[in-house]
Formats: sequence, C-alpha cells, structure tokens
Amino acid sequence: MRMHPVDYDKAPFLIIWETTQACDLACHHCRASAQPLRDERELSTQEGESLLRQAADLGTPIVVLSGGDPLKRPDLYHLIRFGADLGLRMATIPAATPLLTEEVVRRLKEARVSQMALSLDFPRPDLHDGFRGVPGAFAKTMQAVGWAHQHGVPLQINTTLCGASAPYLSEMAALVARLGVVFWEVFFLVPMGRGADLEGLTAVQCEALFDILYRTQKEADFLVKITEAPHYRRYVVQREHSESPAPPDRGQSLPLQLVRTEGPGHSIGLAPQGVNAGNGFLFVSHAGEIFPSGFLPISAGNLRRDRLDAVYREAPVFRQLRRPSGFQGVCGVCEFNSFCGGSRSRSFALTGNFLASDPWCSYRPVRA
Repeated sequence: MRMHPVDYDKAPFLIIWETTQACDLACHHCRASAQPLRDERELSTQEGESLLRQAADLGTPIVVLSGGDPLKRPDLYHLIRFGADLGLRMATIPAATPLLTEEVVRRLKEARVSQMALSLDFPRPDLHDGFRGVPGAFAKTMQAVGWAHQHGVPLQINTTLCGASAPYLSEMAALVARLGVVFWEVFFLVPMGRGADLEGLTAVQCEALFDILYRTQKEADFLVKITEAPHYRRYVVQREHSESPAPPDRGQSLPLQLVRTEGPGHSIGLAPQGVNAGNGFLFVSHAGEIFPSGFLPISAGNLRRDRLDAVYREAPVFRQLRRPSGFQGVCGVCEFNSFCGGSRSRSFALTGNFLASDPWCSYRPVRA
C-alpha cells in the first residue's frame, strides 16, 4: 500500500502520542525528564481511541505511540490494534528495560504494528549505557533487534546527536548498517528537559555531520531520516547540485523524503515533503496537550476539550509554523525556507522565540 500525499495545511503527515512519561531508564537527553511511575493525568484507553479516530478522520497516515516507555501502558497492544483497524500505520518505541521481552515483540507483531523503533546513541556498550543511565541497555537493545527479525517486525533505530555522541557518528552508521534495519532516524539534540544539560553542537559541526549522513544515505539499503535538523534538506540540495550540472530544483522532493511502499522489510515511509513542527507534524502529550512538536512545548489545545482537526488547522501557533515567510532573521529570508525552515524547536529552546533563526545553521542566504 502506498501512502497518498497529505496537504499539510489540512492535516499532519505524522502524529506522535506520548502515551506515558513513565520509564525505568534515566536517559541524559530525555525531553520529558521521565520518571518510573505513571502520571494519573494520562489519557485513558477511551481517550486514546478517540485520538486515533480523529487521526484517521484527518487523513493522517502514521501514528507513533511513544513515551516515556509505552510498555508501561497495559493497553498498548489494544491501542495498536485499534489504530491498525482504522487503517493507520502504527509504530511504537519501547525502552530497553526488563519490560521488553521476546513475548512483547511477538504481541506487537500480532497487534499489527507497522514498525518498532529502538534507541541506540553510541556504538559501544559502555558509552550507550552511560548515556541511557542503566547498565545493560545496549545488550538489551541488541537482543531486541534479534527478536524483531525473528518475528518479522520492521525495525527502526533512533540515534541522538549531541556533543558527546557526534564523534561516533561514522561508527554508529556502520553499526546500524549491520543491524538489518529499514529506517534510521537521527535526532539532532534540542536542549530541553534533561537534555538542557548536555553539550550541543555548533553550526559548523552540523555541516560535517551532514556529510557523514549524506554518504550513508547514498550507500545504505535503509532509509535515513534527520529530525530537528531540517537544514540537512538544504545541504542535500546544495550537495546534489555540486555533483550534477543540472540546477538545483528547490521545489522538488529530496532523496531523504521519498515514500517507500510498505511491506515485508520496508519502512512505514517518509513524507513526500519536509515535515517540521506544526507543519505536517503534531504531538499529543500524555495529559492530552496538543503541541506542534514534543520538542516545542507550546500548547495549542487539549484533546479533552478540543478536536485535533480544529487545533491543527486553526490554532495561531500552528498557522505561524506553516508560514515560513513569517520566520525571523536569516530563516525568514532564506531561499530554502519553504522546505527547510530551520528547527523551530531549537530556536525556541535556545532563544525563547520559535520564529527566530535556527542557531545551528551556518548558511547565509543571498538576501541576508
């Protein structure tokens, strides 16, 4: 089945629901500063079903059940099955704790999960376990990789890039290539939650990391998606232009944005155009708050009183995020802003202004 294009003014391509903030890990970068116990304000099963119905009615093709650790919710399998019955592509991101077992992976498969993501931030056990705050997290993740393959669950690896992990990116790419994944999602740090205490990256460092990711993307048989570094799209256009006599077509889809047919060994797909906070993307917190992104915690409504379609289409913050000509500074005049736009989340985290220029981008446009 191939995904149809989504009009980002009318619906998000992707919705992430933070089903819980409970998690037994203590990851250094955690956006939610997760704790072991569940919050009594979490959306109920019935409220979760309503969220999934609204997502399907919107025409959103993909819903990710995240956390915290979604395995902390006993209704996780029901919710995945419920969404799949609505025609949604359902994905989830279990944490590498003792809760993650082969039986869990088998039940996810039976519930018709489209993709399971596991987190690996460093290519070496000691470094990864130190970053995740729990000994054995690396080994548990490797074990779960085997279970995913054994039960035919398409596998995604998530990697966070920050000052500490950036030197290992090439080694990480080589490891991911050996794991038989369909999708590698690389998150450029947004300094919030516990991640506010981590060393970030410079704009110059980002360009060097883009080179590694670009070469990986060209050589890999899995999809590579970059999150919270939309200026990678600009880098790809410039790189493709430098390697081709044809002029860069800034209005066309980029290699990292191709939609892949779903099926055995395939990913759930990427948007045919760039997704950014509030622009093709919506996040629902564990308590029902509706944000443009989990990394951009500006509430535009609450699922308990508002409908997703009304918030996404009409809330001022969402409308502003879909109008890149209103961005400020360099991002506002950049010729690439229609499909890049910079990380609105990082701008907010570092400047307090979600319309400001992304501090981690070194490009200076002609009109600046």
